[in-house]
Amino acid sequence: MVGFVRLHKELSPAVVRSAQSPSTNIDPRAHDGPVTELGVPLGGGDASERGERIGETARRPAGPQTPAVHALLMHLERVGFQNAPRSLGLDDAGRHVLEYIPGRVAHLGDTESPPLDPVAVGRMVRELHDALEDWHPPDDAVWVCHVPTDGDDLVVHNDVAPWNIVVASDRLVIIDWDACSPGTRIWDLAYLAHGLVPLAPATPWPDVVTRLRGLAKGYGMDEDDRILLAATLAPRAWSMYTLLAQGKEAGDEPWARLWDEGHGVVWRRDAEWAEANVDRLREALLG
Repeated sequence: MVGFVRLHKELSPAVVRSAQSPSTNIDPRAHDGPVTELGVPLGGGDASERGERIGETARRPAGPQTPAVHALLMHLERVGFQNAPRSLGLDDAGRHVLEYIPGRVAHLGDTESPPLDPVAVGRMVRELHDALEDWHPPDDAVWVCHVPTDGDDLVVHNDVAPWNIVVASDRLVIIDWDACSPGTRIWDLAYLAHGLVPLAPATPWPDVVTRLRGLAKGYGMDEDDRILLAATLAPRAWSMYTLLAQGKEAGDEPWARLWDEGHGVVWRRDAEWAEANVDRLREALLG
């Protein structure tokens, strides 16, 4: 049986202090499923370091953010939030061990599967944000967020999108939490809206209106929130373009690779489209 170690082992001194706080100390827990000698590669977002499935767990490379991510997921488990995997600690190889969620990744590019219900997704993210509203991370928490956020009201996921949502048999589950950090609700929602609608020139305008309104309805946004979301859609898209452009110039991975694959062109196209259509997007949200 593969063992688990406490999160303060084999980490840098700064992260050790975070992991030793009451919110991150855990008893090692083993999983009930069988462990295969070779793991099955996991899917996920473009920038995520690939993990693998072993038995009923997912194993991902650990990093300086892992203790804080573990504390966050443990909090969500304690408060009964059902739309995130459980965090189980580190295995003997130093990898972050999480509950494996059977299902399909809800990427809109999968033409054989129906798109996500924006109302349901909005409701889920509202419940997530509400669950984190009063949560206080460990004092020495380390976050790895590559795109500066527009505030620090609460800790947010920063990468909620169809490629990081698993459609399980009984619920939607948000995966890939390594980029979470202090941020704002609207910043998180603006990124989600881009991938969920998607906010791109090729999306038929009636679909843009229906999905954007559905997201706002599910989240329970008031008029002021909708106006702010409309104004944030283009800046959030531009922030992704800037990340990739700067990563390409500096040779930083995986951003340089993603730029070479054309992601920078896509983000710039979509940012320009959102900027040119900001009035129509605001009207769509307020309608």
